[in-house]
Formats: sequence, C-alpha cells, structure tokens
Amino acid sequence: MRERFVIRLPVVGGDLAGAVRLARVVARWSGVLGSADPGETTVSAEGEQGVRHRVFCDLRMDGGRRCLLRADHDGPCSRVTGRYALP
Repeated sequence: MRERFVIRLPVVGGDLAGAVRLARVVARWSGVLGSADPGETTVSAEGEQGVRHRVFCDLRMDGGRRCLLRADHDGPCSRVTGRYALP
C-alpha cells in the first residue's frame, strides 16, 4: 500500500449539530476533488481531538464507494443525499 498523508483543515462550528452540518457541506464540496474522501469526514471538539463523530455512514458500497447518508441512518445505504448525488 502506498504511503498516504491526510490534510486536516479546521473549520469551526458553534455546536456539534452545526459543526456536523457544516462538515457535510464542506465534504460534499470537496468531493469534486479526486483526492478527497468525503466519507471519512469527522467532527471533534477542539479540546478533544481524539473523540471524533462521524459525519457520513462508514460503510462501503459496491465498487468501493462510500455511502453518503448521515452516520447512523435508517434504511439502505445510498450515494444520493436528498437532491445531491456525488461522483
């Protein structure tokens, strides 16, 4: 396996719910970049970097792509999130 480096870009939200919503928007936007993996997006409190909250479902679907629904969603996994479908 190739060595990988992960870029962490702090974006601040006022509370956990707001930070998760903002993270979803930023992750969807970054999906246009071939090197981005929006499915790995997590949120943590500034003073608790080791405690991460997943933003998206962590399951991989056919073809190796990740489900783009929220973490802990009900029903089957999907690449479609409301009006948006990502590559």
